[in-house]
Amino acid sequence: MAAHPISSWKLSNFKTRGYATTAVKSRRLNVPIDFKTTPLLHHSSKTFQNSTIPDDGPSKRLNLCQAVNTALATALRSSKDVLCFGEDVAFGGVFRCTSGLQNEFGPDRVFNTPLTEQGIVGAAIGAAAEGRKPVVEIQFADYVFPAFDQIVNEASKFRYREGSTGSNLGGMVIRMPSGGVGHGAFQSPESLFCHIPGFKVVVPRSPSQAKGLLLSAILESKDPVIFLEPKILYRAAVEEVPDASYMLPLSKAEIVKPGADLTIVSYGRPLYTCQAAIEAAEKEMPGISIELIDLRTIYPWDRKTVIDSVKKTGRAMIVHESMVNFGVGAEVASTIQEKAFFHLEAPIRRVAGWTTHTGLAWEKYILPDVTRVYDTIQELLKD
Repeated sequence: MAAHPISSWKLSNFKTRGYATTAVKSRRLNVPIDFKTTPLLHHSSKTFQNSTIPDDGPSKRLNLCQAVNTALATALRSSKDVLCFGEDVAFGGVFRCTSGLQNEFGPDRVFNTPLTEQGIVGAAIGAAAEGRKPVVEIQFADYVFPAFDQIVNEASKFRYREGSTGSNLGGMVIRMPSGGVGHGAFQSPESLFCHIPGFKVVVPRSPSQAKGLLLSAILESKDPVIFLEPKILYRAAVEEVPDASYMLPLSKAEIVKPGADLTIVSYGRPLYTCQAAIEAAEKEMPGISIELIDLRTIYPWDRKTVIDSVKKTGRAMIVHESMVNFGVGAEVASTIQEKAFFHLEAPIRRVAGWTTHTGLAWEKYILPDVTRVYDTIQELLKD
């Protein structure tokens, strides 16, 4: 049998080239985020002027955990109807977000509960139905699932069932740490809550945002709120936060960086990944500018701000930690496709967590990183 012509070739017959046809730029993208320099945080109170944060009073540097604590204390002082309870809340909670609150406001308003997520949420529903404003803590978002019956079948339907009576569960807030942090309690269940009409779902990106959004959720919202706190930011994100009480609007996105060529939509911790990728891309592609939008409230989300941005830029990418399948990105992409199709110059892209359970050893490979966001930017802008 004759040998195949290709198999008879020797490796020496192939011409080899030890150099690239174009210069390869040296880059390191997946380095730790420098929270001390990122423009997404207010390193000085002077930058309040460029945001919706009040700029007419004193401020102090707080991390996200301290900002949550300050917001809770402010709410407890503002109304005697505000309660704060959950597992170990009287002792400060697993992340110390409630430290010192029982000392100031007493055990009738800040107290521990048994280890029963369903009981915690059920008690909150009863209290809110009687006019109180219960703010309850689930130690980790991973532990919320026993409370789904109370959340889905009771709390979310309360206002609907009450009809014209006007009764609601406004002021009821379910706080929970969520997202990746490097120790295995990883889950980001926000898309599950977005399937439940009757709740608002909020994810803050920074200490100043956390304070303003949490106060709105407790003191202004007529609907119960799921408040997901990116736990990796509890200590990492530090910025100036106004001392005064202030509220930020729910269901209103914020353009944190304007741009003209691509819209990136995200929320929570991945915003910092997006910002790092944008800085690298704009440095390597002079003349392009990328718009970055923080949804802040992911349900109901601010469609107008996103659609207006995409109509301007013609390209869109959605980035989040939770799994890509049936996620927030799918909903945002579908809406963009429906409302801004004739303005699109490239396919809508999603960069999100892979569809798998996340073990500690694999977390860094599953979450979106700067390289994945950067590569997608390059692909969307290459034409």
